[in-house]
Amino acid sequence: MTIGVFFGSRSPEHDVSIITAQFIIAGLKSAGYDVMPVYIGKNGQWYIGPQLGDLKIFQGEKDLSHFSDYVLDLVESKRKMVFKRKSLFGKKIIIDLAFPAFHGQNGEDGTFQGLFELLDIPYVGCDVASSAIAMDKALTKQFYVGNNIETAPFISFTSDDWNKNEQGLMKDAQEKLTWPIFVKPARLGSSIGITRVSYENELREAINVAFHYDDKVVVEEGIKNLADLTCAVLGGNNPKASLIQESRFDADFFNYEEKYLNEGGTQLGEAKSKLVIPAEIDQGDAAIIEELSLRIYKLLGCWGTARIDYLYDRQNRKIYANEINPLPGTLYHHLWKASGVEFKELLKELIDLALERKKEKGKLLSTFNSSILKKLNLANKLQLKETKEPQE
Repeated sequence: MTIGVFFGSRSPEHDVSIITAQFIIAGLKSAGYDVMPVYIGKNGQWYIGPQLGDLKIFQGEKDLSHFSDYVLDLVESKRKMVFKRKSLFGKKIIIDLAFPAFHGQNGEDGTFQGLFELLDIPYVGCDVASSAIAMDKALTKQFYVGNNIETAPFISFTSDDWNKNEQGLMKDAQEKLTWPIFVKPARLGSSIGITRVSYENELREAINVAFHYDDKVVVEEGIKNLADLTCAVLGGNNPKASLIQESRFDADFFNYEEKYLNEGGTQLGEAKSKLVIPAEIDQGDAAIIEELSLRIYKLLGCWGTARIDYLYDRQNRKIYANEINPLPGTLYHHLWKASGVEFKELLKELIDLALERKKEKGKLLSTFNSSILKKLNLANKLQLKETKEPQE
C-alpha cells in the first residue's frame, strides 16, 4: 500500500502545511510505510515525487518543474489515484490511501476530501462536511450555539454585508460585544489576519485587514483572565481525548509568532517553556473539557483526529469552546505523546481508521434502480418547441 501525503495548496498557511507534511512523511517512512509526497504549489500546480519528502527542497529557490510532469488519470483512478508521466510510455505512480496534510483553504476545508470521496479512495481525517464546518469560524460558532455549547459572544458578516452597511455593522459590534474585541478571517487558521482591538477607531481597520484574507469575518468578544487551552481527540465511533494543554504567550493573543517562530513554536511542540501539559486548571474543569471535546467531535461527525481549542476564564472558571482544527499542526504529536500515544502508534491508528471508514462506507448503497428515465418525456414536460430566428 502506497500512502500519498498531500500538502501545500493555495492558502496563507501554505508553509505551515509543508512543515506538517514533512513531519508526517518522516514518521511514516520510519514506521515502514511506502510514502509518496504530493505537493500543490501556491499557484495550484501539482508536483509529485519521493524527493519532495525533503524539507530542504522548500527552503531555497529550487526549480520543481521536473516534478510536475505527471497527470492524474481519471480513467484508471478508481478506488486509487493513478498519476501518469506525460509521455507515450510514461511511468505510473499509484496511491492507495491519501493522507492530507493541508492547513487552511483549498485543502483542510473539505475541498480535497471531496476529491478523495469522488475517487473512492480511503483518506485520513475528517470528512467533507466536518472539515468545512470546522474550518469556518462562523459556522463553528453557529454549530456551538445550536447545540447549547458555550462560546464567546460574536457577530459575523461578509464583505458584501460590510460594503452595504459598514456603519450599521460597526454599531452592531460595539452594542453587542465588550472590549477588547478580536477580528478574524472566518476560514483561516494559524492566527493569520487576526487583530485585537480596544477602541472604535481600530475596529474598522482590523475588519478591512481580515477581508484581505477572506470574504467573511468573525468579530468576537475577548475573554478576560484568559488561559488558552487545547484538547485533541483521536478515533472514530469511540474516540478518546488527550490531556489538556495550556499554551502560554507573551503577546496580546496567541499569534503566528508564538505558535510557530518563538522558541521553535508552541504549535510544533518545540517551545517547551510555553507549553503546560497537563494544564494547571481545576481537575473537575479538565474533565469537563475532555468530555465536551468528545461531544463536539461526535456531534460534528469528525473522524481520525481533530483538535478543539478553548478560551478559559481562569478567575471565574468559565469554559468557552473556540476553534476546531480538523488537522492539527504536526498532528499535535507532542500532546499525544504526553497522553501516552507515541507518534508511530498515532500514525497507525489514523491509517487504520481511514481504512475502517472506507470499509463501512462500502456497505452503503450508492445506486438506485429506477424506470424514471424510460418513462420521462422531457420535451413534453417542458413543452419545448422549435423556434426560428426572426427574419430581418
